[in-house]
Amino acid sequence: MDPAPPPPPPPPLAVHLVTGDAYSPALSHLLQSLAAARIVAFDAEWKPRRRAPSAPSDDASPAPPNPTQLPTVTVLQLACRGEDGGNEVFVVDLLAVPLADLWAPLRELFERPEVLKLGFRFKQDLVYLSATFTAALGGDSGFNRVEPFLDVTNVYHYLKGHDMQKRLPKETKSLASICEELLNVSLSKELQCSDWSCRPLSEGQIQYAASDAYYLLYIFDLFHQKVSIEEKCSPTAEASDEHCSQRASECSSSGNDICFDGYSTSIITKYSDRILLTESDTKARSSRRKEKQKLSSDAKCKEKFDYNTEWMGPPPWDPSVGGDGYPKFLCDVMIEGLAKHLRCVGLDAATPSCRKPQPRELLDQIYKEGRILLTRDAKLIKYQYLATNQVYRVKSLLKHDQLAEVIDTFQLKISEDRLMSRCTKCNGSFIQKPLTLEEAIEASKGFQVIPSCLFNRNMEFWKCTDCNQLYWEGTQYHNAVQKFMSVCNISE
Repeated sequence: MDPAPPPPPPPPLAVHLVTGDAYSPALSHLLQSLAAARIVAFDAEWKPRRRAPSAPSDDASPAPPNPTQLPTVTVLQLACRGEDGGNEVFVVDLLAVPLADLWAPLRELFERPEVLKLGFRFKQDLVYLSATFTAALGGDSGFNRVEPFLDVTNVYHYLKGHDMQKRLPKETKSLASICEELLNVSLSKELQCSDWSCRPLSEGQIQYAASDAYYLLYIFDLFHQKVSIEEKCSPTAEASDEHCSQRASECSSSGNDICFDGYSTSIITKYSDRILLTESDTKARSSRRKEKQKLSSDAKCKEKFDYNTEWMGPPPWDPSVGGDGYPKFLCDVMIEGLAKHLRCVGLDAATPSCRKPQPRELLDQIYKEGRILLTRDAKLIKYQYLATNQVYRVKSLLKHDQLAEVIDTFQLKISEDRLMSRCTKCNGSFIQKPLTLEEAIEASKGFQVIPSCLFNRNMEFWKCTDCNQLYWEGTQYHNAVQKFMSVCNISE
C-alpha cells in the first residue's frame, strides 16, 4: 500500500574525484573552480572511532588508539557555485592528494571575504581538518578561521520562522531530516559510519559524501530567495508593489540559480557569521573527572552484570515470562531506518518521542511497554543490568542487513500476509475495511494529496487509525513486498 509519494532518493551526481598532485587534471580543475567560486559548501569525513572489545594482555597485540588524538580527515567534499550559477561537486581524497598542494588554496578560500562558505555544524569538521594538516605538514599549517560562514542549521530555523538574532532552539535536526523537509529529498546515512580510511572509495561512499555538500547549496537557494523577497518587499524598502512582484517573479523563475548582486552582499553582511578556532579547540580534551566517573561506573556495573553483546533471551513478549507473544521493539535515533523496515514486515517498532532521549527515558519506555531496545550505541549496553534481556546492540550497518539480523536473532516468523500491515510513518495499525476512492479523497482533504493517475483505476485505500495516513496497493507496494520477501526468505 503506497503512501503519498515519499521523498525520492537523490539522483546520482556528477562528481569530480580529486586525486594526484598539483599537476593532475583533477586537482587543477578543483583549484580553478575554487578561484572562481562565489559560494562553497563544505563537509568532511573521517574514520569513525569504535571502542575495541577488552582482551587479555598480549605483548604482540597492537596498542589501542590514543584517546587524546584527534581523528584524521580522509575525505573533503566541496560544492562550488560560480557567478553563472553553475554547480560543481568535488570529493577530495586527502590520502591521495599532497596536502602541501592543497593547504594554501584552502586557507585563502576560508578567509576570502567575497566568498560565502556553507556548512552543517562545520566547526568540528574544521577542528579535525586543521589537526590533519598540522600533523602532516607541521608548524602553523592548520586552519583557524572561516569567514564569512553560514551554518545551514541557522538557515533552517530562519526558514521555519525563527528570529536569527535570538538564541536558537537546543533541539536541532539532522541534515537528512532538513533535506527531506525542505527539498523533499531523502539522503541515506547508512554509509556515515563506514571506514573512510579504506581505499578505494566505493561509488556509494563517493555519492554519499558529495550529496552532503551538494544539497547545502539548494537549501541556501531557499534562504536566498526568501531573504531577497522580504528585503525588497519590506515596508522600509523604497519600492512599489509592482517592483516587489517583479522581484519575486525573477527570484522564483531563476530556479536554483543565485543572482549575484547587492542581495548576496546583503546576506553576507547581515546573516553570515564566522568560525574562529582557539588553542583549546585544536587540542583533544581528556577529562580526569569523567574518566574516574567512568571507571567507577564500570566497576559497579560489572558487579551486577557481565556485559555481553550476544542476545541471551528470553524476550519480554515470550509467554514463558508472562508475555503476549507479540514482538515489540524500540529503535533509538541511530537506527530509525530499521524501525520503518520492521514495520514493513508487520512488526511493532516504536521510536523515541524526542530527538535526544536520555537513557533512563528509553529504559522507562521499554519497561512499561514490554519492548526490546535496539541500538548501535555501545554506551547503552552498560544499562543492560537495569533492563535484563531488553537491550540489544545491532551489529549490522545497512538497514536490510539489520532487519535480517533482528529476525534471525529473535527467531521471528514473518509471513507474507503480515508484509506492509503497519503504518511506516507512525507504527499504527490500519482500519480493517478498505476505503473507496471517494472516501479516500474525503479523508485526505487538507492532509494528503492523492495522485490524479489513481482516479481512473479501481483502487482500494487503507487508512492508519492513529495518524490517518492513506495507503494503496500500487507499484511501490508490490516492489516493497518482493524486496521484503527476499530479505525475510519468504517463498512465493
